[in-house]
Amino acid sequence: MPVSLVIRGGLVYDGSGGDGRIADVAVDGDRVVGVGAIPPDVDAREIDATGLAVVPGFINTLSHAWGALQRDGSGESDLLQGVTTEVFGEAFTPGPSTPEFVDLCKAYYAPGVRVDFSRLSEGLDFLEKSGVALNVASSIGGMNLRVIGAGFDDRRLTAPELAVLRALVAEEMQEGALGIGTALIYPPGRFADTDELVSLCEVVADYDGVYTSHLRSEGDRFLECLDELVEISDRSGVRAEVFHLKAAGRKNWPKMLQAIDRIEAARVEGKPISANMYPYEAGGTALAACIPPHFHEGGPVAFAERLTDPALRTQMATEIRSESDAFENLLLAAGGGQGVLFLKNLSDGTPTAGKRLSAVAADLGLDEVDALLEIVHRDPTVGVVYFIIDPAGIELGLRQPWVSLGSDAAAHPAAAPWTDSPTHPRTYGTFARFLGHYARDRALMPFGEAVRRLTSQPADVFRLAGRGRLVDGAFADVVVLDPATVADRATFEEPHQPSVGVSHVVVNGEVVVRDGAVTGARTGRRLRRATA
Repeated sequence: MPVSLVIRGGLVYDGSGGDGRIADVAVDGDRVVGVGAIPPDVDAREIDATGLAVVPGFINTLSHAWGALQRDGSGESDLLQGVTTEVFGEAFTPGPSTPEFVDLCKAYYAPGVRVDFSRLSEGLDFLEKSGVALNVASSIGGMNLRVIGAGFDDRRLTAPELAVLRALVAEEMQEGALGIGTALIYPPGRFADTDELVSLCEVVADYDGVYTSHLRSEGDRFLECLDELVEISDRSGVRAEVFHLKAAGRKNWPKMLQAIDRIEAARVEGKPISANMYPYEAGGTALAACIPPHFHEGGPVAFAERLTDPALRTQMATEIRSESDAFENLLLAAGGGQGVLFLKNLSDGTPTAGKRLSAVAADLGLDEVDALLEIVHRDPTVGVVYFIIDPAGIELGLRQPWVSLGSDAAAHPAAAPWTDSPTHPRTYGTFARFLGHYARDRALMPFGEAVRRLTSQPADVFRLAGRGRLVDGAFADVVVLDPATVADRATFEEPHQPSVGVSHVVVNGEVVVRDGAVTGARTGRRLRRATA
């Protein structure tokens, strides 16, 4: 048989969750053509995997890398962990777009990042043609849909507006979109009500897609909002997945077990519910997310103007200090300003890097809430880290067989200009931390099961045919790593630290990482959802 590459002598885990076996893996072109004893005299390039594990390429189920990949196609921080496929879709995607959506994205993405594609399919094709080292796939951004339908207005869509969005979703699904992804904590995406989401998901269900959502609340109303996701699945017939499953805020930590019990009960009834997680005790998002959503109505300009109005600022402060569950109060979930960490200085030069909100408030001579509002006024998009997640809850979630892994981050080299800005350590460590700290050191699961969670589990959820398994005929996305040494190195203090333990990575049959270093090959492809 013709062979272009042989990976020899490794302990092969095929992605099914079972034990490994010593075998060779033969590749021809972009496909696996044999797993077993490959004759030694074949005329092919070789990788010696003796003493190492050989596994399918990992699938990042929650990636925000599409902007970074436009600027640098290496995806190096993920690639060096064994990730071969990036799945986008939480809230923002590079299409479908309108001028209003482009204006919104200027606050979130670096200059030069394109978000002006009329269709998601065009944005993904652009990435492939630009040259990327990893495969890319995406759901349709719920934020895109909401802005197209109603701009920044907090209202129900009219019947004609909803019809336009349903037709748009159908078109994108026909072009291979995975489904719809929402982030219902953030306006204006939050303004979509349950009926609207059910209607859109009916279209997704027609194409066997998946609805994936950052719930409206991961804290005080966590369980109620999980029930909303299940309701959307029930009423529309769509398969559903929870983005970054967690119970946010110490008082809500007991809800993690309750949430898992509810998902388990739904699955026993045959309901197609699953989840992904990142293995860290802190999440990261904008400090402005602490301000109730209705103040964001009208878009970034209107929000900024409200921050200049003393009366409105007083109203914001009152609502943030309240114990109301009307919105996801991340400041309270973090236990106050001591649980909120700045990773960089403000855009106006105010020194905040490495400081807690409580310390910055003291520097400003303000209480924590007034300081928060002043900081957002000075730098509306400043990001922070919220320490809101129970370590025991992380382990409980990771033990569940229907949980996969997503970084909730971009992917890029540990070099300038990327190292000029802070990032969450999950950018460099999500998958290595799962395999090293949790699967190996904490013994949450056997290595073969950990591999399944990163490979065939997400491939099945997102209908990525031919990915996630090392079997004859599968696409040749292959990782060679050392289970004994794979580990994350990134910390909140020093986040730009690549993980270790991955020796070789193959994407679509070409070596993109050799001996722990990227080769510069750009063999990633735009993936489409499989159809029956």
